Amino acid sequence: MRPDLSVILLTTLIGAGQGLFLAVFTAQSYALLDLLPTQDGRSFHATGSLIALALTAAGLASSFFHLGRPERGWRAAAQWRTSWLSREVIALPAFMGATFVYGVAHWYGWRPVLADLPGGIPLDFTLAAGVLTTLLAFTLFVCTGMIYACLPFLQEWRSPLTVINFVLLGGASGFTLAAAFSVGAAPELTRFFTAWALILTLLGMGGRGASLVRNRRLRPRSTLQTAIGIKHPRIVQKSMGFQAGSFNTREFFHGRSAGALRWVRWAFLAAAFVVPALLLAGALRQPSAVLLAPAFMVQFAGLMAERWFFFAEANHPQNLYYQAVA
Repeated sequence: MRPDLSVILLTTLIGAGQGLFLAVFTAQSYALLDLLPTQDGRSFHATGSLIALALTAAGLASSFFHLGRPERGWRAAAQWRTSWLSREVIALPAFMGATFVYGVAHWYGWRPVLADLPGGIPLDFTLAAGVLTTLLAFTLFVCTGMIYACLPFLQEWRSPLTVINFVLLGGASGFTLAAAFSVGAAPELTRFFTAWALILTLLGMGGRGASLVRNRRLRPRSTLQTAIGIKHPRIVQKSMGFQAGSFNTREFFHGRSAGALRWVRWAFLAAAFVVPALLLAGALRQPSAVLLAPAFMVQFAGLMAERWFFFAEANHPQNLYYQAVA
């Protein structure tokens, strides 16, 4: 498939935003159980939510460049009963709205107690808003991943690993950003976020590596023989029937060589996983923005390359029938 920059930005930016919110709310949840120090609502929870909201808003804005008629983009939500894309269109603004409410509640200190949980733990408004936003974050992860995993004719995407990797890679980038953010906003949490960022980065490398191994073993279900109904063992296509490109050859094929794909594969494995893991491991010993800020920037660039490869790796069946111009 042809990778589109707007979709690459959409999926990587909102993934980082979702991961960052989950990190921020995890800190509040752990503090409620006295496992982590309680943080200031304005400087940490509200500011972290604002950054997460800015990332998801930037991803949403980039998605409009993928639309032929942006003014009709609202219609994408109309098929929510059957379309994962429509469900994503609903889940994304819902997540953004809930993140905004969570951040505003922390900024103004709106923490009325709604109920008492078992053990005497108070369920205040920010905690309830955080739980709702967390559910929406995972709903959005599933909707985004299922847009691709539900397509039976693209074998490279048709796997539970697609959804799992969207969750792991978004979580890894979000927690890495949280570690860098906490250096200034909450230094006592930096090692906690760094450790989880390292764990999620290694899990993401395992999940993405598993999908690469799986996809290398795939074989096309269609062949030139089945396309034209001839069982001859050797059929060679000399021409696709026209002398120039078409919508099919532009939209369903990336146009890069096998060597270029190999280069991108090794580049994203290094930038998204190996280099950030080394920087995070170093930051566990000595927390520092000098290590954590580059870790996020390198990882985010690597995830953009990973997402480009994700689209380019998917081989649409029609590419079997458009192999040569003349």
